Amino acid sequence: MIIDTHVHVYPPEVERSWQKIAEKEPYFASLVQSRVHRWGTLEILLEAMEEDGVDQSWICGFGFTDMGLCREVNDYVLEASKRYPEKILPMIVVPPLHPETEEEISRCAAKGAIGVGELFPGGQRWDIDDLRQTWRLAGICHEASLFLLIHTAEPVGHDYPGKGATGPREAASFCVHHPEVSVIFAHWGGGLWLYEAMPEMRCYLQNAWYDMAASPFLYGKEMFRALSGMPLVMQRTLYGSDFPLLRLPRYRSLLEEAFPENVGSFGPELFGENARILRAKLGK
Repeated sequence: MIIDTHVHVYPPEVERSWQKIAEKEPYFASLVQSRVHRWGTLEILLEAMEEDGVDQSWICGFGFTDMGLCREVNDYVLEASKRYPEKILPMIVVPPLHPETEEEISRCAAKGAIGVGELFPGGQRWDIDDLRQTWRLAGICHEASLFLLIHTAEPVGHDYPGKGATGPREAASFCVHHPEVSVIFAHWGGGLWLYEAMPEMRCYLQNAWYDMAASPFLYGKEMFRALSGMPLVMQRTLYGSDFPLLRLPRYRSLLEEAFPENVGSFGPELFGENARILRAKLGK
């Protein structure tokens, strides 16, 4: 069973009104106007899943600063899950510091949400290493047995739209402050996983999970070879495509380059088994 844990879909209304939305949402504007951006509705996603052999997708909208827009995309993913309960599982987005965030998370959790994210620290203007800004969100997710999916990026290398400045240092601080919350750091945590080779960081990061979203744009086959030498991290690494940006074949090719003779030894774990373990841990 192949599970994609990092998928974005957009209601048709958002696509039609994107220019108006972009006027008030600068982070959204920077992404939708980039040369690699693609729109994706539920219908487009379902077609892609059928073509690529993806059995289940964990989907979310876009993490806006406006609560009204967040509610709109949340309703879209919740309805999608209601229509396809085995194939589509909903994650929901909120502005983390908004006074109605707790209410929105509770509303969506009652309707079957399994997680909160993808949240954008830079785009939504909150600091994940500041306990004063994170404790309320972490507490809500813990009480509702929801994981968090947080955008992170590597602190070196080329710049690109949406990269942001939240990387391994900030992600590690979040885990130290909130060991009770299961948190997926998108895009490998910006390299945070490598620091689990340090004994004290391995202890601090027991609640950290990592997705491989956008890997073909960022890393070569050496990434997976290095990962294979850290089995405890491998057990908390998830396949996430960042659809509609990328799809499964690009990730399979990267893994096959890394392990041309024994890719089958790693595929099931990364592409499905770990995701089921995370859900079981949360009772979802």
